[in-house]
Amino acid sequence: MFAKLESLERKYEELETQLSDPEILGDQDRYRKLAKAHADLAEVVTAYREHKQLSRDLEENQELAQDPDPEMRELAQAEVKSIREALPALEDHLKLLLLPRDPMDEKNILLEIRAGTGGEEAALFAGDLFRMYCRYAETKRWKVEMMSASETGSGGYKEVIASISGDKVYSRLKYESGAHRVQRVPATESQGRIHTSAVTVAIMPEAEEVDVAIDPNDLRIDVYRSSGPGGQSVNTTDSAVRVTHIPSGLVVICQDEKSQHKNKAKALKVLRARLLQAEQEKQRQEQEANRRSQVGTGDRSERIRTYNFPQGRVTDHRINLTLYRLESVLEGDMDELCDALITHYQGEALKAQADMA
Repeated sequence: MFAKLESLERKYEELETQLSDPEILGDQDRYRKLAKAHADLAEVVTAYREHKQLSRDLEENQELAQDPDPEMRELAQAEVKSIREALPALEDHLKLLLLPRDPMDEKNILLEIRAGTGGEEAALFAGDLFRMYCRYAETKRWKVEMMSASETGSGGYKEVIASISGDKVYSRLKYESGAHRVQRVPATESQGRIHTSAVTVAIMPEAEEVDVAIDPNDLRIDVYRSSGPGGQSVNTTDSAVRVTHIPSGLVVICQDEKSQHKNKAKALKVLRARLLQAEQEKQRQEQEANRRSQVGTGDRSERIRTYNFPQGRVTDHRINLTLYRLESVLEGDMDELCDALITHYQGEALKAQADMA
């Protein structure tokens, strides 16, 4: 590990030298690339330098702990104890920083929420989850843009798709994909019985054209008149767009915009994200199959989280975490959940790395 850290520190110092070169300062594209590479290394190099300084301090204090002066000896021994307690945590932090980064972590996302079993109650909860993610995005100063929505009469959603852009959105929300279960008494329930409904959430990294190449010949694009609630909001032109990707059979419909071109651009954005997700899922399944052949089965439950209204709790079944503050979570206070999931999966990655060593 320390040989790798030494190499990264040298690379960091080389980048610092290059960034001060007047010739590179004049080439803005190259300067930006070097500045990003330098910034990416800053955290791990800072932590490594802190570790080196603590190691030096430990050696010095171990020598001072043999000093004939009892007061000096006592101070040094206390310092040795403090450093020995701090070093393991810093080493664990360095191990995490050295884990291979998910190349998608920096990306914006497409959020898809679909009502599952539970009819209107599931659609209402799909709306609750969408508002939760929107409020969380507000706390992070991310931008949310509606891509398409199929609303129900009571304010819920059969399906809603939105783009969320900002700093490291995918890294924070990537573990939200899966089936979310809600247990509560619906407003229409006269007997006060608790109903269980399900909603599915998909978090897809936004795919650029360089990530997913789509052959125009593989697309069938149909345009038609948008449907709407009536009155002025019904389009009188053929602006709705349905894009069919023939090889995969994927279909994307966008009709929220009055411009056919805008709807087509949005539909292609969703299609690219879905194709990228399909490719990632294929790779994940291949890796899981390979892992199962080596370490046995360990299938994850499709249901990832339960929101229980009568008890005011949220339970994430993957990490056995229960929070008794359902209301604040639905108001967008999700950091505790997201942090716990990130820590858990980092721990899993460290174990996998240790098994391979």
